[in-house]
Amino acid sequence: MNVLLIGGAGTFINNLIVKLKKEGHRVYLLTGSRYDDRPYQKVFEKYNFSYDSSCLNEIFESIRPDLTIFMGAYDTNFNWEKEEDEAVKYSARMMNILMAYVMAGTGRFVYLSSSEVYSGDYDNDITEDVPLNPSGFKGMVLSQAEEMCASYLRSTGKDIVILRLDNVFVIPMHVEDATDICCRMITHGLYDNVIPVDKNNVFALTYLTDAIECIYKVSTAEEHTKPVYNISSSNPVSEGEIAEKISNCLGFSVKTVVNSEKKTRKVLSNEAFTWEFGFVSLCDFSVIIRKVVDQMKRYRRAFVFGEAMKKSLRERIFEKVGSSFKLLIPFIENIIAFVIFTLLNTWAGNTNYFEKMDFYFLYVLLFAVFYGQQQAAVSATLAVAGYIISQIAGNSDALVFVDSGTYLWIAQLFIVGLVVGYMRDTITKMRREHEEDHEYLSLQLRDIKDINDSNVRVKDALETQIINQNDSVGKIYSITSRLDLYNQEDVLFQAAAIVSDLMKSEDVAVYTVGNSAYARLFSYTSEKAKHLGNSVKFKELGEMYEALSQKKVFINRQLKDELPVMASAIYSDDGEIQTIIMIWTLPWESMTLGQANQLVIIGALIRSAVVRANKYLAALVNQMYVGESHLMEPGAFKSLSEAYMRADDDGLTECVVLKLDTAGTDNVENSKLLYTKLRDHDYVGMLEDGNIGVLLANTDEKDAEFVIARLKDLGFECLLLEGNYK
Repeated sequence: MNVLLIGGAGTFINNLIVKLKKEGHRVYLLTGSRYDDRPYQKVFEKYNFSYDSSCLNEIFESIRPDLTIFMGAYDTNFNWEKEEDEAVKYSARMMNILMAYVMAGTGRFVYLSSSEVYSGDYDNDITEDVPLNPSGFKGMVLSQAEEMCASYLRSTGKDIVILRLDNVFVIPMHVEDATDICCRMITHGLYDNVIPVDKNNVFALTYLTDAIECIYKVSTAEEHTKPVYNISSSNPVSEGEIAEKISNCLGFSVKTVVNSEKKTRKVLSNEAFTWEFGFVSLCDFSVIIRKVVDQMKRYRRAFVFGEAMKKSLRERIFEKVGSSFKLLIPFIENIIAFVIFTLLNTWAGNTNYFEKMDFYFLYVLLFAVFYGQQQAAVSATLAVAGYIISQIAGNSDALVFVDSGTYLWIAQLFIVGLVVGYMRDTITKMRREHEEDHEYLSLQLRDIKDINDSNVRVKDALETQIINQNDSVGKIYSITSRLDLYNQEDVLFQAAAIVSDLMKSEDVAVYTVGNSAYARLFSYTSEKAKHLGNSVKFKELGEMYEALSQKKVFINRQLKDELPVMASAIYSDDGEIQTIIMIWTLPWESMTLGQANQLVIIGALIRSAVVRANKYLAALVNQMYVGESHLMEPGAFKSLSEAYMRADDDGLTECVVLKLDTAGTDNVENSKLLYTKLRDHDYVGMLEDGNIGVLLANTDEKDAEFVIARLKDLGFECLLLEGNYK
């Protein structure tokens, strides 16, 4: 089935991917981050989108997952060291994911919560019915997420399951994985040879592999009785005991510091899960703790100092100086330009060529164009100062301050500089906004292209799979539609050959079920297909009958010799078994759910042909029998006999037609007497010469001798009839 996993990279989700792929499921991954380059196990398709992306609905619609698993409390995209910041983000994104799932409307949604929704001391193991009692931001957010799932379950009726995991611990592959209590205690021991503990704090630990097995059981179960399950080893252990085991494994002296001796107990009960699914603990706690310690000792610097490493004082100083220098660059350029233009104004301003040029005006205009209002104001101020200083130096007096032309020039300088700078800032702002809009639309377009490319790849893969298969729906229909070309009597005979053709098996048998407890062999494609005989009490076939009675395909996974490898039934309108199709040989790799579904489709198409044939025969019932008796009219008996003979020639059945010398007697009474000595799948009918014919189904000439002997005891002379019937 299609499985959508939602969560950040880490050991937990990677192990879950491996488990799902190993079981033959197609795994899709929503990473929760656009630029996520962290290591994941390979999946069928990966979507690098944030949980609040507007494309979430399209992703769900594209995948149409049969199962969605949100890592929830174990999603590494959320940094719970900053609980206040993460709380709002987590709730909003949880809501967005649930809305996308509900809008898609497919499959089961599994949310992974944790024991952090409880706090305090509990004398007994905590069952699923115990009210939530969180403490801290993370516990409150996780409890709200559980309530959100429960609310959606009540209001939409979707298949939503909450799995509450109890203190999952792992063998960490990365620093991000070292968040459980065991890893934290080991980190303290490696860092300063001290392990702080609350000595009598009792809880249960669940190893990652066990947790994943339990998650898989719930996720793939056909049905479940509860909306919430606790997943826990339910084996109480104290922090003091864990610290002691860690100390023994570290290999050097470690001091245990007791923070508190107050007794607290918080252990989730796995009774409900075990009763329904069967909890199996695969890993020994002591062995795993030693592996965790060995892993963290091997990469001590990464786990102990990985998140605490800071830049040196020199690096921080250079970083500050560098950022400050970047801010000062425009001002430095401005001052340098002011000096250059002042020199130009002094040296070239009195020449004939540059007499009319205002170098200060040009200087202000250039900085207004390139840097905007701020630098335009600075350059204008510097230009005014330079102009006044040059005028005072030239005239040796202060006449410049009473000259109206000076103030007009200053006003002109500031007006032009600020206006041009404002226009430059406005144009830059508009350009930036256009670039942001373009970037946003480009991202949207890229998202759409990514989703479309994914859809195209999936479509092409499925299309290739369908085209390359000989058992595609089109192929099945084209073959089963051949049944419409056969006479009504030939339908079930040819059904065995068609099933053999489609299922690639040379050994197929078709049994029909009458009013008795027996199923009789109607047609077959080989001697091996007759393994159960001409008649079988199908209600005594054990697990095969149990599967068929529940309208399921029986698959003989234990390869019992007395049962076919696969069997399916065709049912009447009231749900009773009408026909049983048995397949006796199939390659092991073909005994899959896909082949079982294919057999169901074939059976449904065969049933439609059988129903059509039965309706036709029902319409002609008055023309088939003599009066109210079960004696067939000559034409009907001839048509039925010829159908059996054709099937005999094709190797699909065996039959014998007997002729009884009854001319001139009451053939209706004779038929009643004959039916008392015949099987319920034999037929009695009139021959064209006025005698009675008997069709013995699933009988060869040797077996017919016993029937002939019985009929002679009744006073009927018999002979094998071939002629027009064969």
